[in-house]
Amino acid sequence: MFLKTPLLLVLIALGTHVWTNQKEFVDISKNHDYLVTSVEFALAQFSEDNMEEHSYKLLEVGQAQKKESWNHSVHAQIMRWTMIFLMELMLHCTICKGESEDLNSCSLQEGPGKKKVDCTFIVDARPWLSQFFLLNSTCVQK
Repeated sequence: MFLKTPLLLVLIALGTHVWTNQKEFVDISKNHDYLVTSVEFALAQFSEDNMEEHSYKLLEVGQAQKKESWNHSVHAQIMRWTMIFLMELMLHCTICKGESEDLNSCSLQEGPGKKKVDCTFIVDARPWLSQFFLLNSTCVQK
């Protein structure tokens, strides 16, 4: 039996280096604590990457989904649990310029030049470690 243990360890080391157990996305409440934090992160990333003069405000959270995943790195001997959030956000351009103003007090642009954007964000969230990673974002102007 003692001879089998080193052999098993060698097979594990030579085998798959990263093991992942992923579930499918499931619908969740739009009030889910970690989703709310992930939405804030996605909006901050959008604002940071946005090259326009005016700021955008969140109008509505459309679809909200979550999937949980265990990632195991054999080399690092680390097991990580993560949550992946998929969210559809409807954004509207405000009359405020830059990020320094409070968006809650900013009025939305009106009239023919108004801009609305529908975005889908996928965020890897580990809020217990204050870690968020934007995996993908796609926005379409309406």
